[in-house]
Amino acid sequence: MPKIRSIAMGSLSVWHWLIVMVIVLLLFGRGKIPTLMGDVAQGIKAFKRGIADPAPNETAGSNNERQ
Repeated sequence: MPKIRSIAMGSLSVWHWLIVMVIVLLLFGRGKIPTLMGDVAQGIKAFKRGIADPAPNETAGSNNERQ
């Protein structure tokens, strides 16, 4: 009996990823991708800093309400 190869829907092979990468390079160009990734990294860092540090407006707002 022949072996039936089952591929899950939505799974991408190496060839799919290569085609996607070529299309991205054609759309954005070689110099634009590092700039875009740098902006994403800065956004993530700012988000993490915002979560870690308490907002100064929250403490000032609670003091104003008490007065």
